[in-house]
Amino acid sequence: MTVTFDSNILVYAVDSRAGAKHVAAMDVLERASRSEGVLLLQSMAEFFRTTTRKLGLSIADARRALTDWRAVFPVYAADESSFDRAVTLVENHGLSFWDAMMVAAAHDAGCETLLSEDMQDGREIAKVRIVNPFDPANAAFTRRILGAG
Repeated sequence: MTVTFDSNILVYAVDSRAGAKHVAAMDVLERASRSEGVLLLQSMAEFFRTTTRKLGLSIADARRALTDWRAVFPVYAADESSFDRAVTLVENHGLSFWDAMMVAAAHDAGCETLLSEDMQDGREIAKVRIVNPFDPANAAFTRRILGAG
């Protein structure tokens, strides 16, 4: 099963101050690297902005993290059809535009699961299931899609 990650998963993976979420995010990315993970360009951009502006991570360190992940995961960049799909998702599902864009890009990249802390856990939109990997109730599902830790 192909998965992708909202930027919050990536941010927690580099933020050692996030405690248990840091450990969990690192574990999710490690297990995804051995399965079918995809990195969305939008998540990369949001990660870069958040870590360099809000966490105080240097540009070099943010670039290094992204380079490391890009060596492991294929990157999918949204295109015009992703944009059109996102607008339809906003219209039909009441999503914010950027959440809709992420779901649309995940769909177009062939992902069945979008791991996100911020979106509606358990909701399926455009054949993409949103799952909060930090919720203990989702542990069995994440083990199934990513493999054992």
